[in-house]
Amino acid sequence: MKNFRRSRAGVLAIALSAAFASHAFGADPNKPEIRFGATAGPYSDQIRYGIKPQLEKEGYKVTIVEFSDYVQPNLALADGALDANAFQHEVYLKKFSADHKLALSELVKVPTAPIGLYSHKHKSLDELKDGATVSLPNDVTNQARAIILLQQLGWVTLKPGVDPVKSSERDIASNPHKLKLVPLEAAQLPRSLDDVDYAFVNGNFALAAGFKLTDALLLEKIPAYYLNLVAVRTADLNKPYVTDIANAYQSAEFRRVIDQRFAGFSKPAN
Repeated sequence: MKNFRRSRAGVLAIALSAAFASHAFGADPNKPEIRFGATAGPYSDQIRYGIKPQLEKEGYKVTIVEFSDYVQPNLALADGALDANAFQHEVYLKKFSADHKLALSELVKVPTAPIGLYSHKHKSLDELKDGATVSLPNDVTNQARAIILLQQLGWVTLKPGVDPVKSSERDIASNPHKLKLVPLEAAQLPRSLDDVDYAFVNGNFALAAGFKLTDALLLEKIPAYYLNLVAVRTADLNKPYVTDIANAYQSAEFRRVIDQRFAGFSKPAN
């Protein structure tokens, strides 16, 4: 009888151990599929090669939904059509969420390709002529990034007291070269290079267009607040599948993928 009881106790211990292991290391039973949104290019590729394989080992089904704009990924996340997205930095997320009254939060920052100044017509910045045309992003936060670079180059100056992070064309005090600034959707900027002298192109769209980061005549030094991030619904921050996403991004396996496939990207501290 004692042996029988010991046997039952052993079976129960094994069963509990297996159940715990499944909960700790397996997929979230309430979220067997993760729908991950990203702009086409490096951020969807980071998921495809560095995140999806890890999550699928845990038992998740991972679907990547690619976007060509900076508006729909957040709307789709808030509506529940996505479970996470990766395409934006914290400045953009905070403003977009506030403007649209969305409850979205940052999960982790991700390796990010810097915005760069490119040209098909000129080989250097020294070739700038008065009246040159310069295309730049038309969304508020990425346009500010371009204007900060214009100011660093000395091509424009800002009005006194203006926060460069929140700057726009309206905040330019002087434009000594009489540059013609052409705001465009970020995805259209690589195509604009045939028509303008210089173009500021977000790193993901530059790479998607076949450019190398080293092709840029100028690359920004990305501050932490401009590093891209993974966003989730605020209400989901403590859910197991969200923790699994964060762990995948902070893993040694993901770091190896970044080192092998995404040379030149700015990496977050973690």
